[in-house]
Amino acid sequence: MQIQVSELIVRFMERLGIDTVFGMPGAHILPVYDGLYDSPIRTVLAKHEQGAAFMACGNSRASHKISGCLATAGPGATNLVTGIANAFADKLPVLAITGEAPTYIFGKGGLQESSGEGGAISQSELFRSITHYCKLIERTDYLPGVLNQAAKVLLADTPGPVLLSIPYNVQKEMVDEAILDQVITQKSGTSNAEAPAGITELARLLKSARHPVIIAGYGCIKSGAQNELEKLSSLLDIPVATSLKGKGAVDEQGPLSLGCLGVTTRGYAFNYIKDHADLILFLGAAFNERTSYVWKNSMLDNKKIAQVDNYPGQIEKVYRADLAICGDIHTVLTAVLEQIQQDNQLPGQPNNDDIEDIQSAQKKHNDSSPVFASGFELVEQLFRRMEHALPANSMIFDDNIIYAQNFFRVTRGIRYFPNSGISSLGHAVPAAIGARFSTSDPAVVIIGDGGFQMCCMEIMTAMNYGIPLTIILFNNSSMGLIRKNQNQQYAERYLDCDFDNPDYRMLAKSFGIDYVRVKSTPDLDKLFTNTTEQSVLIDVFIDKNAFPVYHSNR
Repeated sequence: MQIQVSELIVRFMERLGIDTVFGMPGAHILPVYDGLYDSPIRTVLAKHEQGAAFMACGNSRASHKISGCLATAGPGATNLVTGIANAFADKLPVLAITGEAPTYIFGKGGLQESSGEGGAISQSELFRSITHYCKLIERTDYLPGVLNQAAKVLLADTPGPVLLSIPYNVQKEMVDEAILDQVITQKSGTSNAEAPAGITELARLLKSARHPVIIAGYGCIKSGAQNELEKLSSLLDIPVATSLKGKGAVDEQGPLSLGCLGVTTRGYAFNYIKDHADLILFLGAAFNERTSYVWKNSMLDNKKIAQVDNYPGQIEKVYRADLAICGDIHTVLTAVLEQIQQDNQLPGQPNNDDIEDIQSAQKKHNDSSPVFASGFELVEQLFRRMEHALPANSMIFDDNIIYAQNFFRVTRGIRYFPNSGISSLGHAVPAAIGARFSTSDPAVVIIGDGGFQMCCMEIMTAMNYGIPLTIILFNNSSMGLIRKNQNQQYAERYLDCDFDNPDYRMLAKSFGIDYVRVKSTPDLDKLFTNTTEQSVLIDVFIDKNAFPVYHSNR
């Protein structure tokens, strides 16, 4: 049976398991939109293509599935760039489909032409460095190969974004629908669950170390290894610190949690590792600038290093490991636990200081930490209330990061999604909206007023589709990080960091959502009463001249 290429693309998305696509229609992508009219795939009209790309990212992060976004040629495609770059940095399987001017006008200066011919911008070159696969489809004879390559990237163990740009006339060409039978759109039903080499040696290192510490990253969460991680920690009394993206890999209210490791934290985890650890086990944690304290050597000096990661490119990327295992973290930890239990030779005494000593040392350190010396009492109390009030299955999308990293102890069940990727402001609102299309779990947004004004129009998208959001807005009428740096590093020469805010009560009213103003601790009593039922903007006023104190290169 002959069908249009546009319909073939829709059926390709269906076979990949994509159930929702986010985007904005335009003339050059309308054939694909028309193909979606009779499809079970749900379309979501964003207010801006960047928002659509962030929605696709949030959807993929929450569901661990392939997500999609659509845009027209020219400005529609260029507006996707930041969101697709975010998907690239976070290794998310996002399929972006963009339109293009008809091939017969390539090089002639057609409206929104992005072919790279005759002085036109090259849409493909624009996306090539921020996708794992990018293709301008000018003919139909190689469609099976293109779609197979796209699916291979999206279904990989370490996926990434794919961009397919299809000229308008090619979308309308007729092809045999049997083409799809040549395309592999599902992962193989067989998997190699065999643990890689090194299990016995890793078990030996853990049992022989006097003070081992685990640094758990997002790889633990992605592989579903949280239970195995907590079992190993409990079995051998091993304290666990997490990277920012790994926050939630263990219950942070548990007795062996060291909290979040990073340059923007109070530093307890760093000091504990530096002063006590003789073995560090990295589990799916990228030793990036934030986690490593800008690659500070003293954290790793005179310590044995073991690393487990399923991404070959991460193995010994920035440090030499005494033992490196490339493999699925869940599989590796399961095998290590079996090995330790089979040996039946657990250490005769806990590997670390008594749990009470760990907790008291942490409290003493936090109380004396200068990172939040003063001016943040309201913020800390807000997060303490959140710990008790949020539903146990909540998703938190956080643009602000530094407050939750220090004040919010994530428990099992809560899913914490920091603004990682390329750390683009304005990410949290659309990402949370995208996530809600994959689950009914409550979504909470944490964002500053600078980032909020980059994305607040997408609140209307949430309202259009009946998506409830709890938005916590930190209001200090400034770009807080920039003002902090200009205060601490540029002799208080403030430039382009301060601004006037709109009346957020009136703005919330215009969107049709509730509004709560928080200026003091008693105001916190009004919060979190209907987090799963209706949208609310929580306007938290903070002092623009209260700065966290931490050191980085910027």
